Amino acid sequence: MSQHQPADSRLSDGALMVLFANGDPGAARVLTERLLPRALGHAARVLGDRAEAEDVAQEAMMRLWRAARDWRQDGEAAPATWLYRVVANLCVDRLRRRGRTDPLDDPDLAADGAPGVVSQMVEADRIAALDAALASLPERQRQAVVLRHIEGLSNPEIAAILDIGVEAVESLTARGKRALGAALAGRKEALGYDD
Repeated sequence: MSQHQPADSRLSDGALMVLFANGDPGAARVLTERLLPRALGHAARVLGDRAEAEDVAQEAMMRLWRAARDWRQDGEAAPATWLYRVVANLCVDRLRRRGRTDPLDDPDLAADGAPGVVSQMVEADRIAALDAALASLPERQRQAVVLRHIEGLSNPEIAAILDIGVEAVESLTARGKRALGAALAGRKEALGYDD
């Protein structure tokens, strides 16, 4: 019989959690490949610090593995939703501890094989401007905007993660988008946007 990897990759996150709890290391590998990049990306956007985001993502995944043995597929939040909630809470804790004053730019954004120095600089400026604008938002607005418009989650998923109603999510994202628009309005040309 072959290893679980091919079959596991088609299973739901909840099924993979149950398999992991029953001792299947392949299930943990597949679930980690699915969830860790999303957790890391969300933490990096909210915190603006890659090293802190890595710590948060790692801690959140460790909590997920500890919760696996008690996981129930029926009636339990989806593992991704559960993980986002843990990441969001860990991020809030870190932001409160540091007083939300740390800069949000990451000097290691450029990857090998990038288009060119000028393109990299323009993209880095865009990312830095967005990160700075995100940093100026209140915590809940920032989380809602990142989850909706960067992570691509639905309003009901965000409501579950932030433990608020869907209407509150809609309000937070609308206010956050307006604030971001206002913060970035005078910078279009400088950031390389023609229209």
